[in-house]
Amino acid sequence: MTTATMSEQATMDGAAQAKAAGKTLLKVNGLKVGYGGIQAVKGVDFEVREGELVSLIGSNGAGKTTTMKAITGTLPAGAGHIEFLGRSIKGRGAWDLVEEGLVMVPEGRGVFTRMTITENLQIGAYIRKDKAEIAKDMERVFVTFPRLRERKDQLAGTMSGGEQQMLAMGRALMARPKVLLLDEPTMGLSPIMCDKIFEVVQTVASQGVTILLVEQNANRALQLADRGYVMESGLITMNGDAKELLRDPRVRAAYLGE
Repeated sequence: MTTATMSEQATMDGAAQAKAAGKTLLKVNGLKVGYGGIQAVKGVDFEVREGELVSLIGSNGAGKTTTMKAITGTLPAGAGHIEFLGRSIKGRGAWDLVEEGLVMVPEGRGVFTRMTITENLQIGAYIRKDKAEIAKDMERVFVTFPRLRERKDQLAGTMSGGEQQMLAMGRALMARPKVLLLDEPTMGLSPIMCDKIFEVVQTVASQGVTILLVEQNANRALQLADRGYVMESGLITMNGDAKELLRDPRVRAAYLGE
C-alpha cells in the first residue's frame, strides 16, 4: 500500500524530483530478521537514493532498529537481500561496511566515555590515511557542531546526552559516509536538545550527505525527509513522498495523535 500515487509524484517540486532521479545507494528486498524465536522483521522492501533524506518511522517494537542492525551487519539477516552501491552486503561485518561508506550512529550513541571529544572524532577516521583531509573534516565537524569545539579536550563521558549525540554524529561524519544511518538520534533527550539534533540532521543533509533516519517522532522526521516509510509489526505498510505521508489521515491518527 502506498500513499504516493503517480499524480502525487507529478506535483513534487524540482528539488525533490532531482533527488528521486538519483541513483540507488542502498536497497533492501524481502528482508527478514529473527532472534530469540521472534520474527521481528517479516519481509521489508525499501531503498535510499543518492542525496536523499529518507525517514523510517513506526512505533516502538515495529522492527526499525532491528532492520538497521541487519543492514549494518551487527545482527544476522535471515531471508532477503541487502545491496549497497549495487553489490550484496548481506553477511558483511560492520567494520567492513564502514570502509565502503555505510556508517551508522546507533541508538544510545556509543561514544568512548573515557576518551576526549577530539580522540573520539579521530577514531571516526581510523580507516583513513589522508591526514590533511582528516584535519579539514575535523574542522568541518567543529563548524557543524560548535559545542564540540568548545569542549574538544573534555572527556566524552562528562557530556550531556545531547552533546554525546552530536559527538556520535560527528564521529560518523569523519568516516566520510556515502550513506549515514541514524537510529533514534533524539531518544531520551530534552525537547530543546531534540530541536537542536533535528537542526543538525537538516544541516548535514543540506551538505549533500545521504541519510536514512529512524525516528519515533514521526512529525519531525517526515518534516525533514524527502521520502518516508511506515513500519508496523515488522512490515512496511505505507511509503511515499514525506510531505504526503505527513498529510495522510492514517499516519496522523496513528503517530500524531489526531
